[in-house]
Amino acid sequence: MSETNPVLNRLSQELNRVVVGQSTLIQQVLIALLAGGHVILEGVPGTGKTLLVKVLAQLIQADFRRIQLTPDVLPSDITGTNIFDLNTRSFSLKKGPVFTEVLLADEINRTPPKTQAALLEAMEEMQVTLDGESLALPELFWVIATQNPLEFEGTYPLPEAQLDRFVFKLVVDYPDQAAEKQMLLNRQAGFAARRLDIARLQPVATVPEILQARQVVREVKISEAIIDYLLALVKASRQYPDLALGASPRAAGSWLQTSQATAYLGGRNFVTPDDVKAVAPSLLRHRLILRPEAMLDGVQIDGVIASILNKVPVPR
Repeated sequence: MSETNPVLNRLSQELNRVVVGQSTLIQQVLIALLAGGHVILEGVPGTGKTLLVKVLAQLIQADFRRIQLTPDVLPSDITGTNIFDLNTRSFSLKKGPVFTEVLLADEINRTPPKTQAALLEAMEEMQVTLDGESLALPELFWVIATQNPLEFEGTYPLPEAQLDRFVFKLVVDYPDQAAEKQMLLNRQAGFAARRLDIARLQPVATVPEILQARQVVREVKISEAIIDYLLALVKASRQYPDLALGASPRAAGSWLQTSQATAYLGGRNFVTPDDVKAVAPSLLRHRLILRPEAMLDGVQIDGVIASILNKVPVPR
């Protein structure tokens, strides 16, 4: 048994203090950060998605950029471009917002596939190619994409292959009544979710500390029995009768990493079956595709995930 990292304890406490009523969401976001996996946040407007990302970037002293993705955003608006300078008669590189440590891609499903692809290439390759030159992105480079589940007109849903590059899809729900009351009390006391107020927050960690924690997460022990259990769950998803598409090999790798991060946040240096189960809904809900007939019958993805977890025997 190992102790929980005090830096991550402070980070979690401070996030919960500012972003009220979203403790489960915060836990899952920290797991993704430690596993080095990008995240989709899905929720109606006004539920604190943007606030959470801004506050987290401030607390770990990371470079932060935000890009509002609309139908007229071009790939070069994200990656940057070479601009000809008439004075020097040479090209100079103007880097886009992708050259940062924490990137908030707001409403990713409102921008066309070509622009989505430019962002997703950077996520997968950790580099951007401009005019034949490959430019490395920062080591932390982490993308949080948001989308509104209620908007269908004028949207471009991400294809399955691109969704698979996000480690988690987190559903941001309304806070409960007590949490919402605390939010109103905070606002009455003078806190507003503006950049000025966020900039006053005292950092509790650094980017090198987060990168070091990621390295420790990779060393968390995972027994062969747990790996076999994880693979049995993956196989069950591929054979589930209501599913047209199960978990991919990339999903299996992400499942292992996020299980290690869950154990680490729990103060353990070994993975348990509960760690594997804890991340399953967030990891699978955007990867599993229902058959059309199952959709017509009203089958829900989260119900399918629960059924798979119940059917596969847990190692003793």
